[in-house]
Amino acid sequence: MEIFSLLWGTLLLRPYVFVFLAFFLSIAICHWGLARSLLFSVIAYTVAFISEYSSTRNGFPYGFYSYIENTRHQELWISNVPFMDSLSFTFLIYISLTLALVFRSPLKGQGWDIRIDRNAALERSWGTIFLAAFLFMMLDVIIDPVAFLGDRWFLGKIYTYKEAGEYFHIPLTNFAGWFIVGASILLCWTRFDRLLDEKIPLPTRSYFAQAMWGPVLYFGVLAFNLAVTVFIGEYQMALSGLAISSITAGALVFKIRRSKNFT
Repeated sequence: MEIFSLLWGTLLLRPYVFVFLAFFLSIAICHWGLARSLLFSVIAYTVAFISEYSSTRNGFPYGFYSYIENTRHQELWISNVPFMDSLSFTFLIYISLTLALVFRSPLKGQGWDIRIDRNAALERSWGTIFLAAFLFMMLDVIIDPVAFLGDRWFLGKIYTYKEAGEYFHIPLTNFAGWFIVGASILLCWTRFDRLLDEKIPLPTRSYFAQAMWGPVLYFGVLAFNLAVTVFIGEYQMALSGLAISSITAGALVFKIRRSKNFT
């Protein structure tokens, strides 16, 4: 029963992670159905855990870092990695994928009711995978610097790098690692997704603002981290993150406004 106690402790320590996770699952199930959503979560978590397990031992792909085990008896850990940390990769890569699909797909709809038709070839294309991995990496450019200062907010000090990094204490290798891992998750996922096409049909129900729920969560994650950055008084970091977020948001607005298929 200890595992259930630790899972409950994880929920109490990291409630915001599970709020984001719940929104992700709701959106993904509408998008892909329950089976695909659960399989995607398992694949994303597995790749993320392997990457973190590797990097804490040999420095690949994020650079050398280690988790501080102050909460080992309060929350669930898998080996030397907190469960919630690798779990967060599942919704972060998913919302990055949904945003990439909006950028690369013809849009249709009216007002806020923005929708896209499923295009399996486009979803599995290298262009979509690499764009989603890039957007995933850009999330981390904002998330990791404030997470590194977790002792100044309710996250707590959870990890440290072997050497000081170039970008607000974070080494540039970390961001390269996020791109590699994001692309790896999606490469694995697209292979499994192709096998499921004939066995498990995708949901056909259309719903309001179908294309935008994932991107809304993407910017919700950014807003949460920027708010924490301001709260702890790291204004230069906040301005840098706001500039990055504004570029992404501006590109999204431009895409919506110029779409010929949008009325």
